[in-house]
Amino acid sequence: MKEKIICRVLTGPTASGKSALGLELAEKHGWDILCMDSMQIYRRMDIGTAKPTPADRNRVRHEMLDICEPDESFSVAMYQEMAARLIREKGKNGRPVLLVGGTGLYLQAMMHPMGLGQIPANEALREELRQLAATPEGKKTLHDRLTALDPDTAARLPENDVRRIIRAIEVTLGTGIPFSAQPRVERKTEFEWRVVALHLPRDVLYHRINRRVEEMVRQGLPEEVRALLAEGLSPESQSMQGLGYKEMIPFLRGDWSLEKAVEEIQKGSRHYAKRQETFLKREPCLKWLDPLAADALSQAEALLAAG
Repeated sequence: MKEKIICRVLTGPTASGKSALGLELAEKHGWDILCMDSMQIYRRMDIGTAKPTPADRNRVRHEMLDICEPDESFSVAMYQEMAARLIREKGKNGRPVLLVGGTGLYLQAMMHPMGLGQIPANEALREELRQLAATPEGKKTLHDRLTALDPDTAARLPENDVRRIIRAIEVTLGTGIPFSAQPRVERKTEFEWRVVALHLPRDVLYHRINRRVEEMVRQGLPEEVRALLAEGLSPESQSMQGLGYKEMIPFLRGDWSLEKAVEEIQKGSRHYAKRQETFLKREPCLKWLDPLAADALSQAEALLAAG
């Protein structure tokens, strides 16, 4: 039996201290960090995403940062595929990774990959749809076709995820059942998971969130958002729906004061942190850790080393 690749994860709600502890762990053990954050994938979106600094990246190699433009769409499935490939490649080269981040859907997709069973491929249909996608406006036409067949799946997949759009159309036409309504089974994973989540008392976490937002503004978050809009990025794009970005738009338009924008970011971030913790509590193999404990580093090492 093939030995599974060990995957270590450090997760938790926003502002809980994942990046600092993850950096310390990775530097000490010679691991690379694989970022697990749905906003840090975008280039030039640095302050509002609390992206690792150049100094951090000089200390430890970081993957899955700055992998797409802010006007591009990106899906959970795309993350799962890219991250799994990186983990395999680095494992072969003797470079273990530590996944660090708080995007629960990314973690769920990695730990519990879902399949549709043995629905056979229709190569003739696939080739027809691939040729359509290669034409001008073809990706949009292909996505529109999926929208007509299965609006739920179309809403979840970006236009540039051609491979999965084609598969969704193929399955829907082949079975007569929308892709989103297909029975799903969890696939076996090639990875062995060791997951540590950081937990802080609610009042402490909320205070840290509020301070972090204030610091982002001092670092230039309004100017970062203004520059993105100036380069032509639509306020409706997927990237601009992220916390810290969507709230800055009314301020830059003159509809809100800066104080109002900051309050809305803080409130949205607190609500997001609560949702993150609720999501993580559903994962039975996860181990909780107090990041403020004097021996937090050694505790994390022990939990990540446990079988």
